[in-house]
Amino acid sequence: MKEDNAILTTRDLAVGYRNGKHETVLLNKLDLCLKRGTLVALLGQNGAGKSTLLRAVTGDERPLGGIIEVNGKNLPEMSQKDRSRLIGLVSTERIQAGALTVRELVGLGRQPHTGFLGRLDDEDRRIVQQSMEDSGIIGKADEYMASLSDGERQKAMIARALAQQTPIIILDEPTAFLDVASRIETMRLLQALAHDRGKAVLLSSHDISQSLLLADELWLITTDRQVLTGTPQQLVADGAMNRLFVNRDIHFNPQILDYSF
Repeated sequence: MKEDNAILTTRDLAVGYRNGKHETVLLNKLDLCLKRGTLVALLGQNGAGKSTLLRAVTGDERPLGGIIEVNGKNLPEMSQKDRSRLIGLVSTERIQAGALTVRELVGLGRQPHTGFLGRLDDEDRRIVQQSMEDSGIIGKADEYMASLSDGERQKAMIARALAQQTPIIILDEPTAFLDVASRIETMRLLQALAHDRGKAVLLSSHDISQSLLLADELWLITTDRQVLTGTPQQLVADGAMNRLFVNRDIHFNPQILDYSF
C-alpha cells in the first residue's frame, strides 16, 4: 500500500506470539498505511491484538510474517539506533523516573542523537526546551517526575518522545490512567502534533468518543480479527463500529459517539 505522504506501510503483515516453535497468529493479512500529519486511533476490545500490533510496528517484536517498511526501508532489519531516530514510543509501562526532573527526563529523548556519553550541547538543550513547550509541560521543567499528576507525567513522556525528533510517534493507551479533562487535553495535544508539526501519530485507545471526535483515521480490530481502516465518519456510516464487541446487546449510538445497551 503506497500513498504520497505515507511513512509507515505494511504488506500482508501477520502478528502474534511465539512459544518455542509454536506460533499463535492474532492478526494477519494486514495492509496498513500510516501517513504524515495524521492522527490514527487503533481500537479493539481487550485481547484483540492492539499492543501486539504496536510492538511489531515499533520494531520491538518481529512479525510472524509480511513486511513493515518505514521510509521505504525494512523495519525489522534496522538497528535499534536507526529505529529510534524514526519512531518515538510512549508506552503504558511506568518507568522508574521519579528521581529525575522533567527536564532531565525529556533530555533522555536526545540519546539517539548524542554521543556515547549522552552529553547535551546547546542545540540539544534548545530541542528539549521546545519539546517541553510544545507538550505544555514547560512550567514543570525543574520539578521531579515523582511530584507530577498522571496528566502531567503523560505530557512529560510525550515531550521526551518529541525530543527524539522522530517523524513517527506511537503511543500505547496514552489516556488509560487519566481523568476526563486530562484525556481530552492529551488527545488534543496529539492531534496538534499531527496537524501542526506534521507527525504521524498512532495510538491505541479504549476512549471511543474522543477517538471518533479527534482522530483523522481509525484502525478498527473487529471481533473476527479483521482490521478495518477509514475515517471515523466512514466507519460509523458503514456500521463498522458494531463489529467492535462480541456482546450483541451493546450497540453503537452515533448520536453520542459511544456504545449503549
